[in-house]
Amino acid sequence: MSLLSRLFSHASPRTQSLTLIPSLSSSFSSVCRAEPISVPSHFPPVPKSVPFTVSLHGHSLQDPYHWMRNTNDPDFLNHLNLENSYAQAFMADTQSLQRTLVSEMKTRMPPKVSTPVERFGPWLYYEYIPEGKEYPVLCRRFNTEKRRWAERLLGYVKAGVGREEILLDWNEVAEKYGYVHVGQCRISPNHNFLAYTLDATGSEQFMLQVKDLKNGCIIPRAPVDGVVSLAWAQDCRTLFYTIADDNQRPYRVLCTKLGVGNTDDTLVFTENDSSYCVDLTSTKDGKFITVNSNSRSSSEEGIYLFVYVVDATDPLSGLQRVHGRVSGVQYFLEHHFGFFYILTNAPMKENMKCSNEGLYLARCRVGDIQSTTWQNIFFPSEDTSLQDMDIFNGHLVLCLNKNGFPMMCSIDLPINVDCKPQMQIEDLDPWIFPIPSNSCTIEPGSNLDFVNSVYRVVLSSPVIPDMIVDYDLARRTFSIVQQEEVLGAPGNARLYSSGYKLDALQHRGIEKVEKDQNVELRRWKDFSDTYCCERKEVISHDGVRVPLTIVYSQKAWKSGQSPGILHGYGAYGEVLDKSWRVDRLSLLDRGWVMAFADVRGGGGDDPSWHKSGHGLLKQNSINDFVSCGRYLIDEGYVQRDQLSAIGVSAGCLLIGAALNMFPNLFRAAIMKVPFLDILNSLLDPTLPLTILDYEEFGNPQIKAQFECILSYSPYENIRRGGCHPSVLVTASFNDSRVGVWEAAKWVAKVRDGTCSLCSRCVILKTNMTAGHFGEGGRYSQLEETAYDYAFLAKVMGIHMN
Repeated sequence: MSLLSRLFSHASPRTQSLTLIPSLSSSFSSVCRAEPISVPSHFPPVPKSVPFTVSLHGHSLQDPYHWMRNTNDPDFLNHLNLENSYAQAFMADTQSLQRTLVSEMKTRMPPKVSTPVERFGPWLYYEYIPEGKEYPVLCRRFNTEKRRWAERLLGYVKAGVGREEILLDWNEVAEKYGYVHVGQCRISPNHNFLAYTLDATGSEQFMLQVKDLKNGCIIPRAPVDGVVSLAWAQDCRTLFYTIADDNQRPYRVLCTKLGVGNTDDTLVFTENDSSYCVDLTSTKDGKFITVNSNSRSSSEEGIYLFVYVVDATDPLSGLQRVHGRVSGVQYFLEHHFGFFYILTNAPMKENMKCSNEGLYLARCRVGDIQSTTWQNIFFPSEDTSLQDMDIFNGHLVLCLNKNGFPMMCSIDLPINVDCKPQMQIEDLDPWIFPIPSNSCTIEPGSNLDFVNSVYRVVLSSPVIPDMIVDYDLARRTFSIVQQEEVLGAPGNARLYSSGYKLDALQHRGIEKVEKDQNVELRRWKDFSDTYCCERKEVISHDGVRVPLTIVYSQKAWKSGQSPGILHGYGAYGEVLDKSWRVDRLSLLDRGWVMAFADVRGGGGDDPSWHKSGHGLLKQNSINDFVSCGRYLIDEGYVQRDQLSAIGVSAGCLLIGAALNMFPNLFRAAIMKVPFLDILNSLLDPTLPLTILDYEEFGNPQIKAQFECILSYSPYENIRRGGCHPSVLVTASFNDSRVGVWEAAKWVAKVRDGTCSLCSRCVILKTNMTAGHFGEGGRYSQLEETAYDYAFLAKVMGIHMN
């Protein structure tokens, strides 16, 4: 994803083969595999054990490491430092390999990277990372193109002849605080102010900053912490923002007036129900601000959603509610010349039950927003689901999923729907955006300018470096603006030029139209001749087909003899990231296989994929992941006893459970900021995000949900006395989402109960200054990845020349 689209985004609503059903019983050797691994001469640290019992629903669970919850305990701090020392000693013999990996990763990266300019009003905005720096710089310059000479002359005077203005330099913030994480950036409608949220500690307690872009100074004001989302009113002086409570739940909307002094900000809305979060967005035209009060998993039964709108031209006129809360119903709004366009799954008739499956598009006049009858525009077909929308002066852009693949299209506005009571998308003469491959992910850019007719996206796949593509909605043509540069890349990379016709639409079963042939292409690279990317469907334990993406080198991979890494997440309906990463080449070129399992619980074709892998059905996620791992081995993609797994945050729940249930399937694993102590965390409603997580994983105060969580919780189900895969666990001390103690407790319990040789190859590395998202710098990420790869190579006994 481009820097600009990631940090400066406009918020908006939201060939295959089969295998036989695999057996989930373990059949691999249980011989200890840790003996040949070089380990430090000293043993890993042993933390103190303090008796503690959790009793609930007839169960009594012993938790001797419960004391680690007190992160201020000197014993805990000392233990983490000892663990870091042990990890350093364990990895000492990989230093040369780490340096080699970092060096070759750097040689593939250009010294300076930048985004193409993006028009927003009279300005061109862009970002770049200076040579040798870790973080980006947000800039702009005045747009002097396509303007009359008098306007152009005035622009020169006002903007200093198109000189560059630096709006925000992340590197300066990092030097000042030692850490930087910028949440949201919002430019005022007149482009004179930049409002942004800044986390300078890693705790995700974002503070509000407003910068006057005319003089380059931060506007002095009383400090506000815990800010989550932002939205400007049309007067460019009124700024709405949400703040979070002690549990990191955004629950209040306030507004502040610039230049009024240090008077208290005005409270606009409070959500008192602790299971709901509040979010702010602006409609693309800036005419309205929407206040959304919704649960974390708003697609589930029993979940409710409130949406309010605020007239941005009269920001203190109060909130207008869009319908009342109805179980399972969602609304996402945009505005276009007196009409609200609404993505919703609301029942169309009073006697119809909400299916909770998928969204359709409706609209109503602004004055009729509270009417019980909206005008339905179209309903997706059975093989297509509607995911999101964006709106412009003359066009509506829709994000869809067709037959399991992402797809985007545009429809000309205004829409005449009076002639038909119910329409299909084909009736609206859509332009389907051509893309180069079915394996591509499509990530919308910021697309801030309402009057623009060009829609920018980032296309990426495991074998196609990120491409920034502009789709001209009016002309129905597109051009590739920029592609990530890969230095020293394989010489036989396929190079496409303007004569190449994309055929991905045929794979989606969509007929091309003649307009789609009028394309403007710059040259772009596709590495599919060097690296093979295959999408398979794996039959899980219950017959469900699970998508598995497999990537390997055509030259270096050897059937049945290659090591492999299986990535998984499977929570919150989030799609597993399979975009291009240049650092993966270091393993692919050495014969490794990279695989990505889109298990249930994550994102899928429609909300049912998430529903079938969360709550009481969480075991489906774990079985899906195991089935994908076994498929890689059974089909010869990965050598038996050479498969590893990687998970991040909630994805580690998946990995940890799989290691407990099938310890001989995986040789090693990497778990980052891991959610492993799920039962104990969900039993403590004072922890951040716990109440919100009841929707995703269940509430252990309810017996059936308690027993379900207990059955797979990684911390409670470590097998005593047996061998255990080698594991690298990384944590962050200031992590406010997943407590650092979860990683420390799990590692201590593994060491306490499993094979003494194996457990010496389970290491814990804690960043004592970072938060959940780590350091995030350009080069520090390479060093972290090299560390991960070196760990896997060591514990799997692979010599990486």
